[in-house]
Amino acid sequence: MKICKTIEEMRAASRAARGGGKRLGFVPTMGALHEGHLSLVRAAKASCEVVAASIFVNPTQFGATEDLAKYPRMFERDRELLEREGVELLFAPSVEEMYPAGATTWVTVEGLSDRLDGRSRPGHFRGVTTVVAKLFHIVEPDAAFFGQKDAAQVAIVRRMVRDLNFPVGIVACPIVREADGLAMSSRNAYLDLAQRKQALVLHRALMRVKKLWESGEGCAENLIAAGLEEVAREESVRLDYFEIVDAENLCRVEKVGSGALVAVAGFVGTTRLIDNILL
Repeated sequence: MKICKTIEEMRAASRAARGGGKRLGFVPTMGALHEGHLSLVRAAKASCEVVAASIFVNPTQFGATEDLAKYPRMFERDRELLEREGVELLFAPSVEEMYPAGATTWVTVEGLSDRLDGRSRPGHFRGVTTVVAKLFHIVEPDAAFFGQKDAAQVAIVRRMVRDLNFPVGIVACPIVREADGLAMSSRNAYLDLAQRKQALVLHRALMRVKKLWESGEGCAENLIAAGLEEVAREESVRLDYFEIVDAENLCRVEKVGSGALVAVAGFVGTTRLIDNILL
């Protein structure tokens, strides 16, 4: 696996890798890799001749009170995992490499960026779309692979790609869960044993909504009420939001049909976790 630290080096490596018409798949990450990330790599390998990944803890998507400083960084472990999965190229730039001094340009998807996590984390998605746009320009992939757990991010990146004519296919891959249903996340490492058990209420709430919807309930208000009731059973979990939205535009729906997104975010201790299901 070739490790590239500079933009110039990565551009040259990715263009060489695409020689002869080879299809290049790309998995952007912030490191602290788990099975969810590795499932994206496997999906990329299944449909592309060459796979590139990036590890970059992007400072512009963290708010002033968020966990940038303590976000887990374990580069050597992550590098070994990616190499074992057959990733050919790894882009691991510094903050200074990605954001030159005096940079003032942002990529913002208006409207969508203020919904779900964007409402709770102002500026978060501006940071996400800016860095993803930069990565797409640098790596020039044919397809990029994202996890469905970050459903709002998937919708926003899809819109950015459409609006700005990026020649990149966006592939959303299913959420990978622990045996008990907890969605895999780098932030799960912050949870102690008691909090780990408490966090399961998010998945239970989603499953309750799914079961109720499958029984014929189509009113979003009633479905949300059921989800809220389930979350309330775990008093130690502080809810951020519980919403049912259109998966493409992230707008709330009143009548819930097939393909609707049920999304939840909550704080377990000081750790903010998200989860969702597509009905």
